[in-house]
Amino acid sequence: MTARLQIVCSSANPDKVEEIAAIVGDAFDLLPRPLEVAEVVEDADTLEGNARLKAVALVEATGFPAVADDTGLFVDALDGAPGVWSARYAGPHATYAENRAKLLGALTGIADEQRTAQFRTVALVRWPDGRELSVEGVSEGRIATAERGDVGFGFDPVFVPVDGGGRTFAEMTLAEKHALSHRGRAFRALVAALRG
Repeated sequence: MTARLQIVCSSANPDKVEEIAAIVGDAFDLLPRPLEVAEVVEDADTLEGNARLKAVALVEATGFPAVADDTGLFVDALDGAPGVWSARYAGPHATYAENRAKLLGALTGIADEQRTAQFRTVALVRWPDGRELSVEGVSEGRIATAERGDVGFGFDPVFVPVDGGGRTFAEMTLAEKHALSHRGRAFRALVAALRG
């Protein structure tokens, strides 16, 4: 019997870690990020670049394979903004609510059919020998005109995915959200690739 793969989770965001753990289930052992590892400066200009920065830092700190992800919300009417800067859209220490408020403000007066957007997640595993595995998950949808729902985090209360019955991610059960979400799709693809 082979030992289960152990992978350190690079994220320091407890909401994201909980979501990743729920999606990957028992596919591999998701080890917590050591508390002594400093925050990684995410200054790459792509989602994959930021995921790589985080994964490399955790591999170097722990000697274990590490998984990192980066997510962006790309709004068509805003020329792709906030994009790679989604978590810091309203400033470097912005709260989820501040980011959502800035987004809704930027879309004031934009018609519903022009509020299309995509959530994209890149998930990347890096091994100590330098090998990498990278996958992407995309969820198409639109931005609601007001926040709805209280499940999830980040932009969930304003993102209405295609095939979601008109509900925001924040109005769904976690299982429903994971089935349609960018992060769910990325991490299911990652699990499939690791098993393959």
